Amino acid sequence: MRLEQIELPVNNQLLDDYWSGNEKLKPFYEYEYNDESFNTRYNYLKSKQYETKALSKIIRSYMEPLGISDKIEENLNALENGSVAIVGGQQAGILTGPLYSIHKAISVLLLAKEQSEKLNERVVPIFWIAGEDHDIDEINHTFTIVNGAPKKRVYHERSNKKTMASTTAIRQDEMRQLLNNIFQDFGETAYTHDLHKMCLQQLENSDTFTDFFARLMNDLFKDEGLLMVDAAYTPFRQFESSYFVKIVELNEQIAKAVVDKEQLLHNAGFGTPINATLNNANLFYVQEGERYLLERKDRYYQDSSGLIKLSEEQLLSVAKTKPEQLSNNVVTRPLMQEMTIPVLAFVGGPGELAYWGTLKDAFHVMDLQMPILAPRLNITFVDRKMDQLLSTYELSIPEVLSGKAQSLKEQFIESVQDLEAKQQIENVHQLLKEQYEKLDSHLNTQHLNLHSIVEKNLKYHEVQLEYLSKKIEQQVFNKHEKIIRQFDLIQAEIYPNENFQERVYNPYQYMNSYGPNLIQDLCALPLSISRNHYVIHL
Repeated sequence: MRLEQIELPVNNQLLDDYWSGNEKLKPFYEYEYNDESFNTRYNYLKSKQYETKALSKIIRSYMEPLGISDKIEENLNALENGSVAIVGGQQAGILTGPLYSIHKAISVLLLAKEQSEKLNERVVPIFWIAGEDHDIDEINHTFTIVNGAPKKRVYHERSNKKTMASTTAIRQDEMRQLLNNIFQDFGETAYTHDLHKMCLQQLENSDTFTDFFARLMNDLFKDEGLLMVDAAYTPFRQFESSYFVKIVELNEQIAKAVVDKEQLLHNAGFGTPINATLNNANLFYVQEGERYLLERKDRYYQDSSGLIKLSEEQLLSVAKTKPEQLSNNVVTRPLMQEMTIPVLAFVGGPGELAYWGTLKDAFHVMDLQMPILAPRLNITFVDRKMDQLLSTYELSIPEVLSGKAQSLKEQFIESVQDLEAKQQIENVHQLLKEQYEKLDSHLNTQHLNLHSIVEKNLKYHEVQLEYLSKKIEQQVFNKHEKIIRQFDLIQAEIYPNENFQERVYNPYQYMNSYGPNLIQDLCALPLSISRNHYVIHL
């Protein structure tokens, strides 16, 4: 395993400005990303009271069915004794979802280790599973590579309701078949059988999307000590009861603070990542596992269909007695995180960094402080086969990302075309046109009105010539298919669907070629949170 750092062109202005410490962003974030901020934030957290004993107990009860390793035990004990945390999270995708899910987890682990050393205090890593999210279409698929192109593999079973990932049951037979197809796409290696078997075993013990996700994540990260909790875990929701009460009581102020801040963010040139409204309650009501987004309307909290309609007193009663019936949205989840966990820093992607930029004043409304924002690691994996191809065609990762591999492919195809055959077909076509024009002219002199038939007959021959031309092109393509497919494979692996690899593929594709120790070996690399893009040669 070899590590390389590269600089890529800016494709997210807010992230670039965040790293450069642009003055324009100061109104939107509490801290800049530096050692002084971590010291200040740590001292702030130590001046506050957090129920870390209760939190540790909840996380322990959540993780016990998954399996608690020695390192997880150490971190649970540290949290119980008041340690602060690095937090990051993600939705419960199939086979852990896109690679950036594990990139976030690795970022959380590395930053917790780094800050433990710098602060000389134990900092624990916590992964917040967004099991309350209900957009199943975002998490019901993954991609593999088939015939040199990304192929979408989908779990097709659908629910008619907007049920949360943590309450959406999975059909074992369909998910098992999906896993079989995915591993077949990966291809057979020395590691395939054991990896496939392990995934099927974890599936057998899983009832929902979140169950399956959590079991796989724990299998990958248990030896690194990663703590996990599902936002929809009932004991955790009950722990949040008093905090839900506070969110309801300050609901209007929170909404106004976010709307005003988002307008300022827009005026600064960074768009409107939330599209917040003054009437949005920024809470969901959960009924039979289905989430209903609440708005304040006519002194009531209700969903858009009017199925749910609660007065403030009723909503406060729910928060106090049945908090598991409430769920946070993109605005209140960071607030809830801050109230329940002593968050030293939150690890997020570019999208999260953008919407957190609308929340600073909402934190203040709640008498809270926004934590440090730590952009997650950005990583591209390159296996040995891909390294060889890149070397053969003298391509770098930045060049592939800028489209050079696709350009070289098009140039190669053009260079191997049989130009003589094309010219001869064009000559035949031209000759036919001339002869048909003469025939049509002659028939006209004979007062034989057959122009449409002559034209139709000519078109028939033109279609046949086009068919012949395409067949010649196909034969040429087949003759050079190996080289063309190599260009396709470079594009598919490094920049699939014109997107970063980390947003498309899952980690098991790379574990299948590298081995089951991929995560441990990645965590042992000298990685650090920075603006650079890491290329890891497997």
